[in-house]
Amino acid sequence: MEATYETRKQELLDECKVAPQVFDRVMPRLERFMEPFLAPFVRKEQVNHALMFVQGLLSDLKKKNTESIAYRFGQDRMPLQWFVGKSDWDDEPFRDKLVEQVGQELGRNDGVIVFDPSAFAKSGKGSVGVARQWCGRLGKIDNCQVAVYMGYVSAEEHALVDMRLYMPKEWTKDKKRREKAGVPKAIRFRTRHQLCLEMLKRHGAKLPHGWITGDDEMGRPYTFRRRLDRLGERYLLAVPSNTSIRDMEADVPPYSGRGRRPKRPWQRVDQWAASLPRQAWTTIDVRDGAKGPLVIEIVKRSVLGRTHRRQEGHPEVLVVIRYRDRDNRRVIKTDYHLSNASHETELAEFARVAKAEHRIEECIQRCKSEAGLADYEVRNWKGWHHHQTLSLLATWFLVTEARRGKKMDSGDHCPRDPRRHLQHPSTPTRMRYSLSNTTRTPTTITT
Repeated sequence: MEATYETRKQELLDECKVAPQVFDRVMPRLERFMEPFLAPFVRKEQVNHALMFVQGLLSDLKKKNTESIAYRFGQDRMPLQWFVGKSDWDDEPFRDKLVEQVGQELGRNDGVIVFDPSAFAKSGKGSVGVARQWCGRLGKIDNCQVAVYMGYVSAEEHALVDMRLYMPKEWTKDKKRREKAGVPKAIRFRTRHQLCLEMLKRHGAKLPHGWITGDDEMGRPYTFRRRLDRLGERYLLAVPSNTSIRDMEADVPPYSGRGRRPKRPWQRVDQWAASLPRQAWTTIDVRDGAKGPLVIEIVKRSVLGRTHRRQEGHPEVLVVIRYRDRDNRRVIKTDYHLSNASHETELAEFARVAKAEHRIEECIQRCKSEAGLADYEVRNWKGWHHHQTLSLLATWFLVTEARRGKKMDSGDHCPRDPRRHLQHPSTPTRMRYSLSNTTRTPTTITT
């Protein structure tokens, strides 16, 4: 039975193969896609190398480094390695153009800017920025590089738009190490939150948005939340479960008549949420998930956060979201957020923004698995930024192709025809029903 299943599975996979002509049409679109990004290059070999490298990132290579890509196209590896690792071209204009395109194509007034750090495990110590630090991929402190990514999420799609390499203090203070890795002299130590604010200052105006969000590493420091509030940005940032808050809707303890009047006590957000009765939670159907409807339970409360000096911060809204298993019997996950939004903000809106925060994880995973984001083998500052930038461009091309494929008429510069997607110059595709269904006959789609 198992052998029969494998045989039938292979037959079905063979029938699902996409005709080569489809990919032949992608390459001209990729060349047109790259034209505005390649404009700064004045030398033809630079244009060819950039285009070749992005094509390699989009290929089916298992390891998408410069050597593999060069050999894939029958080229010597040295020129391509020089272009990516040492050539003196500025990568920032590429990302500026990327932000401009994402803002134009995906921009919505209720869009969400998301910040998220991601680590790249490294075995040696020579790569720029590598140090023993928290590596989320491994779930422990280990030798790795950490980058902070800026993503954009709207109802249209989601994409990564920029990144910054986090440089630990041990790197910024080591002159010899900096010179060997080619770190610019202007680079000084900046926290991951300062890197986020830097990207927001550079790109925020080009990305229509109504929210800033990020994971609990982003939301942990009170100073970052306060800075966003002073910039006039509306945020919903995840915070750790041990974050202290004062519930401003709770009753004030009675005054004994002596000494200072009592204040509402400080509470951990997880302990506060655990003390709520079941009727305090509101159930919201967020979307249809792959394993059924995704239903969450959510609650909000006006609170005061605690500063790093153990003082009261500015007024915020605590938003707690918990997820239950498919049988709705037990809570499998609880997320805690703090926001400077109005308390009148609807729960459904908080849920939407919280869901958008998880989209950047999808973006990073897509970039790593489909566009070689983590496949670099460069050690210096230039090479790291060049590889990362070209990988972001390759991923953005995949996003544009996916959006194009969702349209009924997927023609490229052709008259609109809702049935054109059924027509193809290849041989007819034969669609078969399952073997257990003997009442139907095979159906053939002809051109």
